[in-house]
Amino acid sequence: MFFNKALPAALIAALGTPLMAETDLPFALDWKFEGPSAPYFHALDAGYFSDAGLTVTISEGAGSLDAIPKVATGAFPIGFADINSLMRFLDQNPDAPVTAVMMVYDKPPFAIVGRESLGVTEPSDLEGKILGAPPPDGAWAQFPIFAAETGIDVDAITVEPVGFPTREPMLAEGNVAAITGFSFSSTLNLKRLGVPDDDISVMLMADYGVDLYGNAIIVNTDFAEANPEAVTAFLGAVAMGWKDAIATPDAAIAALMERNPAADAGLETERLQMAIDGNVLTDYVKENGMGGIDAARMANAIEQTKSVYEFQSEPDAALYFDGSYLPDDGSLMLQ
Repeated sequence: MFFNKALPAALIAALGTPLMAETDLPFALDWKFEGPSAPYFHALDAGYFSDAGLTVTISEGAGSLDAIPKVATGAFPIGFADINSLMRFLDQNPDAPVTAVMMVYDKPPFAIVGRESLGVTEPSDLEGKILGAPPPDGAWAQFPIFAAETGIDVDAITVEPVGFPTREPMLAEGNVAAITGFSFSSTLNLKRLGVPDDDISVMLMADYGVDLYGNAIIVNTDFAEANPEAVTAFLGAVAMGWKDAIATPDAAIAALMERNPAADAGLETERLQMAIDGNVLTDYVKENGMGGIDAARMANAIEQTKSVYEFQSEPDAALYFDGSYLPDDGSLMLQ
């Protein structure tokens, strides 16, 4: 994987500039403007970013890996991406100035989503079937761990590379028996395509021994070191956006609909609630607040990754997550 160290002129200028009245902070999402992105738009509309002296613009992404090179090259100072994919990126690009600074999906939404009518309700059912998997998909990246933990015969599964736009339609049409994806995205997309609730089977990898973390806020470390107050302020505003979304999801969805008026508000509200209940507001987050990680769990996640991926250098959790930018003013407590 090629990594370009060259930084755009605008970011180079920002690196040497302390936090002033307004700091431009473009934010690269992992995916489209859907329910789980609503808290960020709510934070924008509620003035949480501007009150902190930040001018934030939010751009959609094209998958869990998409934001990593954008932030590493400096095209964006901050983004949202899968921390497991970040580990592998940093192993292949050890000098890349990028790390995670705030965990959002404490329980990752990586899932195998199938249809009961096509004979898929448990991991072993995948054997002898066709699995649709987009190559850049974060869930697909973790599939080898899922396979190892469940003991399924990977050689007995036909893997069909599919594009993100065709993934759920192919499953809805019966061209594949299951797909990899985020639980809340694929489930709601299938419902929108007319697949009945009782025909959708969701195998959340975290329920089958995959002890990984999910998506996190990532930063360009050069930018963060030069602008620590801006990064901390951004993370605090993000936490406030999520806290509001948990308390009043309709308000967050209203902010989303301003940016994606073609979306189905009811469907996106359900998608947001699935992310809150299944991935964000976990028991750990209820007790400890949003954003941090457990060192023992992270070490185990690295060991699981080592079982299916050969690191070029010895993995080090300190390279992948830096909690020093998290605010300490209580704003991370979501309830």
